[in-house]
Amino acid sequence: MTNINSFGIIGGDKRQLYCAKSMADDGYGVYICGFEKCDTLLGMELSDIDTVLENADAVILPLPATKDGITLNAPLSDKVIELDKLFEMIQDKPVFCGMSLPFEKKNIFYYGTREEFAVANAVPTSEGAVETAMLEYDGTVNNSKCLVAGYGRIGRVLSDMLAGLGADVTVCARSLKDLEFIKAKGFHAVNTNDIHGKYDIIFNTVPYMIFNAHILAKTALNALVIDLASMPGGVDFSAAKRLNIKAVHALSLPGKVAPKSSGIIIKNAVYNIIREEHL
Repeated sequence: MTNINSFGIIGGDKRQLYCAKSMADDGYGVYICGFEKCDTLLGMELSDIDTVLENADAVILPLPATKDGITLNAPLSDKVIELDKLFEMIQDKPVFCGMSLPFEKKNIFYYGTREEFAVANAVPTSEGAVETAMLEYDGTVNNSKCLVAGYGRIGRVLSDMLAGLGADVTVCARSLKDLEFIKAKGFHAVNTNDIHGKYDIIFNTVPYMIFNAHILAKTALNALVIDLASMPGGVDFSAAKRLNIKAVHALSLPGKVAPKSSGIIIKNAVYNIIREEHL
């Protein structure tokens, strides 16, 4: 990492601030902007965007970089930053983004699509899911009947956490291999095409529609439903409302429940890209 000695971190939530703080603790020059509304800057100084881009060798943008395809995702800023103008100012500096941008630019690298990033993020996401359940469910997670839809990175970590809290855990998946792993872990296994049973808490991790009105009526009439999948998610929220089922779309949990750990995860992914790309 000999060519990059300083980073500019622009926009995002507290994850980006903790990423900046961790990089500064590693000895890098770090310049931040877009955090005017934040209650703490973790001992760092806020700069304007011109100062950041003048001094930074590389730029880190948030996860996601944009929510509307036009402006930078900067919920803690009191300014609107247009993506086109930002990239005109960045010019040819390396840019690290959480997710794909709505346009093609050179020297852009996506830390949010990396496998090690996704695996590491499964832990704060699962902890956030459990916290959401504890806040929203009227009973205890212990002894509750829980259904976890999907046995990917998050489903694996989450089902273990729920079992550790004493929940009765069922996991649904389509892959025969995953179903055998689920049974080997001691959980109840059910094929996603044949979801049945009544549950207290349902967690969805699958990013396409599974819990339509029919499935909700069969499984969730007295349940709390927590959808962890990215937009548009895997739960029919209109049907849930019609059926008087409490449903929560719990997005961006790592940034909400564990910004420090999540910021370090971002940092590590960026470092890995720099090493691999010889930047």
